[in-house]
Amino acid sequence: MGKSKPSALSEKNYVGKKELWMFSVGGMGQGMIYAMMSSYISDYYVNVLHLPLMFVLLLMLLARVWDAINDPLMGIIVDRHTTKWGKMKPYIIFAAAPIALLTVLMYLSPNLEQKSLMIYSAVVYVLWGMCYTMADVPFWSLPNVLTPNAQERSSIVSFSKIFNSIGSALPEIFFFAAGFLLPLFISTANPEEYNKKQYLIIACTIVVVGIIMYVNSFFYIKERAVPPIKKKQPGEPSQLARIFKCKPLVLVILMGVLSSGRYMVQAAAIHVARYAFYIGPDLTGMTLEQKTKAIAASVSSVKTIFQVCAVVGMFGATLLMPMLMKKFDYKKLLITTCLAGFAASIFTTLLGWFTANLYICIPFILISCIPLGVINTISIAMIYDCLDYMELKTGHRDNALGSACQGFINKLGSALSTCGIVIMYMAIGFKPDQMLNSTTVVAATELTRAQNFAMFSLVSVIPGVSLLLCSIPMFFYKISGDYKKQMQIELAQKREAEGFTLAE
Repeated sequence: MGKSKPSALSEKNYVGKKELWMFSVGGMGQGMIYAMMSSYISDYYVNVLHLPLMFVLLLMLLARVWDAINDPLMGIIVDRHTTKWGKMKPYIIFAAAPIALLTVLMYLSPNLEQKSLMIYSAVVYVLWGMCYTMADVPFWSLPNVLTPNAQERSSIVSFSKIFNSIGSALPEIFFFAAGFLLPLFISTANPEEYNKKQYLIIACTIVVVGIIMYVNSFFYIKERAVPPIKKKQPGEPSQLARIFKCKPLVLVILMGVLSSGRYMVQAAAIHVARYAFYIGPDLTGMTLEQKTKAIAASVSSVKTIFQVCAVVGMFGATLLMPMLMKKFDYKKLLITTCLAGFAASIFTTLLGWFTANLYICIPFILISCIPLGVINTISIAMIYDCLDYMELKTGHRDNALGSACQGFINKLGSALSTCGIVIMYMAIGFKPDQMLNSTTVVAATELTRAQNFAMFSLVSVIPGVSLLLCSIPMFFYKISGDYKKQMQIELAQKREAEGFTLAE
């Protein structure tokens, strides 16, 4: 690429503070609802509903196969059609009610026989994924049409991801409070029924707060940089083919898939809290109700330690991303933090094995969580850069299909985390229906040290290896440094030459 002068189209800012804040608050609400599913559904299915482990494993895998079809289809639909209310915005309204209803139904715990309960859970889970796709793909495509300025677009992404991360952490606050408050109002004599009521109450609370935040964004954001739809010419590749022919985008997708293990720190936290560590009084001689209360308090405390580490590491990194993304190259930021996270996970693993002391591991768990915030923010910014590259090279910009790639990465990562948890249960011979039911509650202290560490590895070994692997594709990613700057200048000039106009 030869050097060109910057274009006015690529330098002017278009999004006001109020619009930026309202979009970000919408992302916060969306983050709350997604975290309610991704971080807790495995524990709910396995330890509360006692669904067969193989069923849960197959449900997660098959649902993701469907998402592999569903996400790109949603992206194609959004890219090809425009409604009188806009291109991306209307889906915020369309998807809100179904997501709210299905999230509550997911944690409803109907009194059904196991076969019927499996069918019910599968239908609700798959429908939830489809409706979430209808909301997620257009919503995170919006930064592409809020502004044609790539730098401003990156600022929108980094700022909104701060709020999205806060939203993802809020369910943990509800669970922490519930662990101490709900036993004051709900009987813990039956552990199984107590857990069902706890999940339903928290799910309803999250849905009400999250949906209000999410829907509110509709009224404040504006699609002002929507590229015109271009008809496919004979011999041109299809939308999907353009995705697979865009090497930088394929590398970002591969990086996202390989980083799936990072979700373990949040998704497996409650399992580790149940079966790896116990913090509380001696359980000897306690009645079942007393034991249930003590274990519930321990689970809440241990889970909170992991979640706080995840939140501080992830949110701290996310909070710094607006500044870091202006000063440093995305590629270098991602590689550096992922390798640092891998190193921290090694220390976490060694200390966990040799000391069996949770507290001494905390600083390293926190450091290993920093890449969560970096990857969550930078991956979507990289996808937007890849769409710039694709538009410059092909003349086509498939905003929603590109966002669908990010949605698929996130959901695949969540599913693989859940599958990994279920596989670990099967590998070490855990039988959840015998460990947490109406007459029994098993503490971590009653398991072998090997079983404790096996569960602990879900938040130490696996995330670390995942961070190491995901950094490898980034060494081959070329949209960085001077190449990226020149690409954005040439794209802006190309748009001006083609008469690209902004909505008033």
